Amino acid sequence: MKKITFLFAILSINLTIGQSFYDLETIQTIEITFAASNWDALLDAAESTDEYIEAQSVSINGTVFSTVGAKYKGNSSYSASNAKNPWHLELDTYVDQDYQGYTDIKLNNMIFDPSMIRETLGYKVLGNYMDVPLANYAKVYVNGTYLGLYTNVESISKKFVDSRFGSKTNAFFDCSPPDGATPQSTNLPNLAYLGTNSTSYESAYEMKSEEGWDDLIALTYNLSTTTSTNTANIEAVLDVDRALWMLAFDNVFVNLDSYIGQFKQNYYLYKSDNGQFNPIVWDLNMSFGVYGSTGSSTGGPGGSTLTTASKKTLSHTLHASETAWPLVNKFLAIPSYKKRYLAHYKTILTEVLSNSGSEYYLTDAQAFQTLITDAVTADTNLFSYQSVSNMSANLASTDISVTNNTAPGITALMSARNTYLTALSDFTNTQPSITSVTPLNTSPAIGGTVSITANVTNTTTTSVYLGYRSSKNAVFVKVLMYDDGAHDDGSANDNVYGVSIPVNDAAIQYYIYAENTNIGAFSPARAEYEYYSIDATYPTIAYQELVVNEIMASNTATVTDLSGKYEDWFELYNNTANTLSLDNLYASDSSTDLLKWQFPTGTTIEPYSYLVVWADSDTDENDGLHADFKFSASGENCILSYADGTIVDAVTFGAQTADMGYARNPNGTGDFVIQSPTYNANNETSLGVGDIEISSLNLKLYPNSTANVLNIVDNANVVESIKVYNLQGQALFAKTYSNENNITIDLSGYSNGMYVVNVNNRQNFKVVKR
Repeated sequence: MKKITFLFAILSINLTIGQSFYDLETIQTIEITFAASNWDALLDAAESTDEYIEAQSVSINGTVFSTVGAKYKGNSSYSASNAKNPWHLELDTYVDQDYQGYTDIKLNNMIFDPSMIRETLGYKVLGNYMDVPLANYAKVYVNGTYLGLYTNVESISKKFVDSRFGSKTNAFFDCSPPDGATPQSTNLPNLAYLGTNSTSYESAYEMKSEEGWDDLIALTYNLSTTTSTNTANIEAVLDVDRALWMLAFDNVFVNLDSYIGQFKQNYYLYKSDNGQFNPIVWDLNMSFGVYGSTGSSTGGPGGSTLTTASKKTLSHTLHASETAWPLVNKFLAIPSYKKRYLAHYKTILTEVLSNSGSEYYLTDAQAFQTLITDAVTADTNLFSYQSVSNMSANLASTDISVTNNTAPGITALMSARNTYLTALSDFTNTQPSITSVTPLNTSPAIGGTVSITANVTNTTTTSVYLGYRSSKNAVFVKVLMYDDGAHDDGSANDNVYGVSIPVNDAAIQYYIYAENTNIGAFSPARAEYEYYSIDATYPTIAYQELVVNEIMASNTATVTDLSGKYEDWFELYNNTANTLSLDNLYASDSSTDLLKWQFPTGTTIEPYSYLVVWADSDTDENDGLHADFKFSASGENCILSYADGTIVDAVTFGAQTADMGYARNPNGTGDFVIQSPTYNANNETSLGVGDIEISSLNLKLYPNSTANVLNIVDNANVVESIKVYNLQGQALFAKTYSNENNITIDLSGYSNGMYVVNVNNRQNFKVVKR
């Protein structure tokens, strides 16, 4: 049994990926080169068709990429008359290449933002409460000329959702009108139910996945019917907690170019494997009060523009009674959801705006402005309202006019909002207190239970819950905690609440929530985005008892999975005389992300036996084991490990030859060599494609490959039995013989591919049927 150290601490969710490319303390340098001198006109001409123009090269911090797709992007941020338009660079449009794992580079021109820090600051703040794109700054050059300073914002792409939610092929929507939102728009992405015909939704939402309209329609329908008595329905299809964080953030920071504004836009929805859509906030250049319209009460065109004074006193329950904003209208009508919303809202107030936390956003904002001052000074393509002096003035208290809107002084706006909001009864009401959160067993065994207690006051006795799950992308299960003396909670009515939960996996993630008649509270305060963690004990496999025995990183014609696809694969071998359980074991192709794919619970491997896993990122397949990664034929890793970092085996390989195996020889223990593949078989019997001659030319199998018959001839020995297997180990043919040494087998009825022929229960040979 391995005992993993108990981690009674808040688990940080901030991602480490892209730390250098999205490092907040450095400005990136991006140099774009076009062969044509009229590159700007070419990009303008292609903008309406959303097509890429080929850039001769793009250099990112000195790393040069040849032949890159480039285009302008944006709706209100793009104009043919702009000297500095926003960019989308796609490194792999023509060539398979990436920078630190990123292929899509989004560069925003900071339009409508005199402070030039709203976007980076907004994502920095919101990143404490939900998954957001990473963002920093980049200096952009075109054909050697400095074009200007941009915000460099991580693309919300399939790579993004895969890194945050563990999948990338499910329903995925950009919740902004594909043709842009205007005051005359009547169909906006407000999540209203519009019936079962997907065409009713297409002008408001842009689908980024291959399919998913039915999923979106199901979400809007469940939202339209949500009441206090059927919340399970909406929670099955939407991460409600994440949606409440989004609504609270947008309101606190007067981010009205969002769901709560006139156009109800600028967010994405991605459906996790757990069935829930996850909202992702996008486009924060007009946060901190720049966009000023909340929309009309009917949800149609119109609505007045707020003054700075009105923005300072924007209601924290904006749109609560307006059906045109169903996410707000439905959720704030449910007492338990409203109390959770108020709890999240108050956490943001306390951490970011209160006296104890006011330095948080302001210190960051000042640091950003110090970092970019020289780059802004050198930028000759700034918008008319942007300058070094306006940056600092707009961060402080000076309102600055930007086209048809006013950008309030950020510090003055947020200070006034803090004063206004913290005086409201919703936030002066006594909040539940949750302290002394304690698991009674810090290293429970998988298959057992663990009791967790907490001291909770200022709550009602039936309103203390524990939420728990076993992995980041699972849904939290919520169970009631008790102060009755019967749940490891001490004496009854002593304000200590307890509950026992099952230990079904290597890790338990949990938080505690309590509410009273007015407001809720979480522990940790940033739950569900942050949580407490317990690591369990479980049996483990010792180093190299189980090994990666063979790898196929370029499979074009050797063996197919049961769906008939030629996919990458790796083979495991059990070096022991015991059956090994692969419970809690992970496989990965990355040394920096060891937990890419977990073996299904109950997977075992027999003594001195093989197990093949398809490395095809096709986890929807139910025919065998399919890992959530693919190998690179140019070289990569194959690593077996546990969640605590314990390595069972790790293989690093270089460039691979198509249709050749990278295998241990001797089998199970030897060094790796490139040889003919021995799928699910001993590596020391590697056989090439061609006539097979064994035992001093006595045993022959021919022709190999064959379209019809296979001849098996042994001039010195009797052939007693022949068996034919497919590469999934299924027996397709078996026959015994007496006093025969020349046998013909008809393979004409078999599908094309590779088969294993067993002779006399002793030797296996690979035969290709074509």
